[in-house]
Amino acid sequence: MKRTVLLFSFIFFDYFVTLRFCGSPLEEGNIYARTFMQSYGKTVGLTVFVLLMNLPIYMILCLDSHYVKLPERFSNKIDVLTDLAFGWFVAGMHFCGAASWFWTAPSMVSQTVGLMIYELVALSFFYPFSPLFPKSLRAGLRMEN
Repeated sequence: MKRTVLLFSFIFFDYFVTLRFCGSPLEEGNIYARTFMQSYGKTVGLTVFVLLMNLPIYMILCLDSHYVKLPERFSNKIDVLTDLAFGWFVAGMHFCGAASWFWTAPSMVSQTVGLMIYELVALSFFYPFSPLFPKSLRAGLRMEN
């Protein structure tokens, strides 16, 4: 659930910042989003683009609930790989897009910053070795081992 909230916070951040600060579809940096915005209007085009672009994320989140049944050594490795993929795709892509409205940095720099922010939050809240991980859950993990 926490991972879903984190992912959607990046997606909605980009979506609302683009709606707020993009005066015309021609100002949109992403050519695909711009095409949707020009074809269907700013709000509807951006909404359709965001829904289609993030469809793989929605599917991965659905599959995510199935691999938790795997042994812990496998599920921990899959969690790390999933967070890296989500971090680069969602945080990198959406942070890069949203940040372009208030921060003129090269795309690779803003994607890397988005990835680092996502990974810091994910590592801080999702993994038992983090000091921010809930103590009640950490105690439960110790009892299982």
